Amino acid sequence: MKLLRVGTAGAERPALLDRNGTLRDLSGFVTDIDGELLADASALARVRQAAQTPDVLPPLDAEGLRIGPPVARIGKIVCVGLNYHDHAAETGAAIPDEPIVFLKAPDTVVGPEDTVLVPRGSRKTDWEVELAVVIGRTARCLDSAEEALGHVAGYATAHDVSEREFQLERGGTWDKGKNCETFNPLGPWLVTADEVPDPQALGLRLWVNGELKQDGTTADQIFPVGEVVRYLSHFMTLYPGDVVNTGTPAGVAMGRPEPKPYLRAGDVVEVEVEGLGRQRQALKDA
Repeated sequence: MKLLRVGTAGAERPALLDRNGTLRDLSGFVTDIDGELLADASALARVRQAAQTPDVLPPLDAEGLRIGPPVARIGKIVCVGLNYHDHAAETGAAIPDEPIVFLKAPDTVVGPEDTVLVPRGSRKTDWEVELAVVIGRTARCLDSAEEALGHVAGYATAHDVSEREFQLERGGTWDKGKNCETFNPLGPWLVTADEVPDPQALGLRLWVNGELKQDGTTADQIFPVGEVVRYLSHFMTLYPGDVVNTGTPAGVAMGRPEPKPYLRAGDVVEVEVEGLGRQRQALKDA
C-alpha cells in the first residue's frame, strides 16, 4: 500500500494512493498514519482490505492539495552516515567498521514539496537523497538482519539536507549540521514493506535545477537495511513510527571539486527513490 497524509501543515488527514493512481480518503478507517496504526496489525488489515475495494474509500481531489510527511508523531529519526562505498570514496573517508550514527529531531521533518530553508549564515548547505525506513514493531536487541526486516513497516523517500560547515567545522558532533529547520523532507508516501521485496535493489536519484547530481543504488550500501536496524536495536529501542535514514550515495556537493556547488536560495531540488515517489523543494533563505 501507498499511505500518505494530505492537507495543511498540522491538520493533515490520512489517505491512500490506489493502484490506479487515485487519491482516496482514509479518515473513515483510521485517525492518522502514525506509530499506533503501524503497530496495529488488525487496523492495517482493515486498510488493506479497503484498498482492495477502493470504491468504499471516497476519492480526493489532488489538485492543489498539499502532501504532508507520510508519518505523524515521529518519535525519533536515526541516521547512518557514510553508508555507501561510493560516497565514502568521494569524501576521502575510510570505510567505517561499524555504522556511524547520529540523530535528527522530528521537527526537521516537512512534506515532500514544502520549502527548504537555507539557514542564516550558511555557506555549505548540501543535498542527500536517502532511503528512509519506518519502524512498525518495537525493536530491542535483535539477533539477525532477517529478524530486523520483520520489524519494518515500510519505506519512504527522504532528503537528508545537511549544512557541512555546521556539521564538520564548528566542533562537536554532526548534529549541528543536520537539525536546521526543514532539513528532512519525507515522502510523498509510506510504501508498506510487502511492496518492497528487496530494499537493497532500489535506485536513488537527485537533481538540482534539473541537473542530475546523484544516481546510485541501495545495493552499494556498506551496511544493508536489515543490518542497520539490527545494529541500532542494540544501542536504542526503536519504536513504531520511528524513522531510520540509511545514508546517501555519491554525488553530494561536498564531494565535488572547488568551487563546490552548495545550495542557495532559489535552487530547486528533486529527489526520488525507485518505487517510493518523488519530491520537489524550492529553497529560500531562513
